[in-house]
Amino acid sequence: MTSGFPFKPADTPARVSWEEYQQLDTASPVRLEYVNGQIYAMAGSSDNHNRISLNVAAELRQALKGKKCEPFATDMRLRIQLGLEDFGYYPDVMVVCQKSDQNPNFRTSPTVLFEVLSQSTRRTDQGEKLKAYQQIESLDVYVMIEQVTQRAYIHRRSNNWWPEIIEGADAMLTLDEIEVRLPFADIYDRVDWTAEEES
Repeated sequence: MTSGFPFKPADTPARVSWEEYQQLDTASPVRLEYVNGQIYAMAGSSDNHNRISLNVAAELRQALKGKKCEPFATDMRLRIQLGLEDFGYYPDVMVVCQKSDQNPNFRTSPTVLFEVLSQSTRRTDQGEKLKAYQQIESLDVYVMIEQVTQRAYIHRRSNNWWPEIIEGADAMLTLDEIEVRLPFADIYDRVDWTAEEES
């Protein structure tokens, strides 16, 4: 979840290469995201944000056990190269199904991506990232999950990325693309509904 402000240590040039970004990110006490030569620090996440992300990753890990697709949680970097544009993001959860996608520092070919929405990231998740994610040739589904209400927005390539909205305690997130069904009861397990959304 990008914080929206540039990360610029005194000795960091205004524009950095992908290689320089990886070095800075590795050495940084906070995770950094990369947008065309600019680096942005990621904000800390709330308890509920972490619960939802971990719930999704845990359910996917169990559902995909022994199958070709593999889930990754927040610490795996995603690299997107679009012509002269280069992006480095940390999706909350991603599923990768291509065995050839094995770089130890990042992945490039996800099949499904998840972001948990918050006040500080909503505009980026629904704008910049949605636009960038749609350009990934391997991507079939992008899911955005609310953390203060039981609702998800599903963008599928098969539906021309038109948003599908599911909501309610009994809702089921169906991902036929990877043969997985995630009940909202599991996605929102232990969520504190009295807590305010992170800012």
